[in-house]
Amino acid sequence: MIARLHSAAVNGIDGYEVMVEVDMQQVKDVGRMSIVGLPDTAVRESVQRVTSALKNSHFFCPGELIVTVNLAPADMKKQGPGFDLPIALGLEMTIQSNYSEVPEAEKRRVPVLTDDWCIIGELALDGMVRGVRGVLPQAVAARAAGRKYLMVAAENAAEAAVVEGLSVYGVKNLAEAWALLLERERFIPRQSAEPAAVDYGNVDFDEIKGQPYARRAMEIAAAGGHNLLLCGSPGSGKSMLARRLPTILPPLTQDEALQASAIHSVCGMLPREAGLLRSRPYRAPHHTISDVGLMGGGSVITPGEISLAHHGVLFLDELPEFSRRTLETLRQPLESGIVTISRASGSMDFPCDFMLVAAMNPCPCGYLGDPRHHCRCNHAAIERYRHKISGPLLDRFDIIIEVPPVDPAGLLSRPDGECSSAIRERVLAARARQQRRYADIGVSCNARLSGRELRRFCPLSPSQQSLLLSAVEQFGLSARAFDRILRVTLTIADLAEHDTPTDNDLYEAIEFRRYETNLRS
Repeated sequence: MIARLHSAAVNGIDGYEVMVEVDMQQVKDVGRMSIVGLPDTAVRESVQRVTSALKNSHFFCPGELIVTVNLAPADMKKQGPGFDLPIALGLEMTIQSNYSEVPEAEKRRVPVLTDDWCIIGELALDGMVRGVRGVLPQAVAARAAGRKYLMVAAENAAEAAVVEGLSVYGVKNLAEAWALLLERERFIPRQSAEPAAVDYGNVDFDEIKGQPYARRAMEIAAAGGHNLLLCGSPGSGKSMLARRLPTILPPLTQDEALQASAIHSVCGMLPREAGLLRSRPYRAPHHTISDVGLMGGGSVITPGEISLAHHGVLFLDELPEFSRRTLETLRQPLESGIVTISRASGSMDFPCDFMLVAAMNPCPCGYLGDPRHHCRCNHAAIERYRHKISGPLLDRFDIIIEVPPVDPAGLLSRPDGECSSAIRERVLAARARQQRRYADIGVSCNARLSGRELRRFCPLSPSQQSLLLSAVEQFGLSARAFDRILRVTLTIADLAEHDTPTDNDLYEAIEFRRYETNLRS
């Protein structure tokens, strides 16, 4: 008898089903186990983990067997230790059914395995079942393949249980897994947890002192999904503002939560017992990050920081300190929302629809224009510093503002701004207007409008056209910056509940590009 069990694996961030076939032959010499089907090192090492786990769990596992394990489809590379559990169960089924010398005391009732099961899990040497990465997309793949029951490690059960239409069972050890296959009715499937309240991490906009202009920019950016660049001297509050941006963003929809959680699951970053992410991702990589760390890739292609920020915020502090080559790789993903990683082993597409928020100083020492500090940088040093950010990358920011230093007297005063919940209500109302307006074209927010759609939804009067063209010429803006001004104008109008943008809406949007001329000069 050849034992056939269904399992699953991950390719990029997508799960796919794997058939685990186990066959054995009895020999009179020292046996061996071989795994075929393009296994990687972790899969090949299953031989040692499986045999030790079986023996230490008091299953019968003689040494004089030639065991062949085939992982199908054979033309796809298999990665990770998640095949340990199905291999061990399949091997014991084969031994109990075919091996003629099983001692009476070691004989076990063999489960009648149907095609309804998908089994995933890593084994410890003592037979305990450990969790693996990427269970969420693997559970989705199992459901798509028509499986009814999913067996995973107990620590992965909450993650897998969010997939509707699949009964998920978490097991702690190999003996429990065997018992589950024999008598499933005795076990209770894991229920999907109730959605938890969104956790904003104990930060709030009411902690910000002063900075009304920056607060307004953050609100507009959140309402329209716009990219934002903050420029100011050290201690002016740039990082503090950025960390509070997720607190005024709309909550994740169910589809967004599934997509973001799948990426974090593949990277092993989904909190245990979390099920789905409820807060929008906020990623803030250090400026020493490599291209691969930011974009994704590696010998085993995995998502990078921009994909981990999918449906959330990517914050780049000290923007000019990042490698220029690394920053330039952001240009295409910012436009398309997808990053394509091509290697000799293949090509993969990862989603990366995120808000880019960046912060920088006005000069290398940070104090250019600060009334309380003297700038020590000469003109050439300032030029070199600012030219680390290319014009095409600046064009990807919808809003570029200066964040002035806080008045020392204001540091002792009570914060006088609104709390995050009040701002979030206005952001949600503006997003609701956008969803109604773009219901027929499937666009989520103003920042995602194409040029053609922008002309349709943001018509300008002749006087407004003249004003915008004058501003573009005066500030030396590009055609891309022209479109971004229109998108911000629409968002300002949505916040003000204007059916069509007014002159004041356009004026304010233009003002949010004025500081760009300082960075280009």
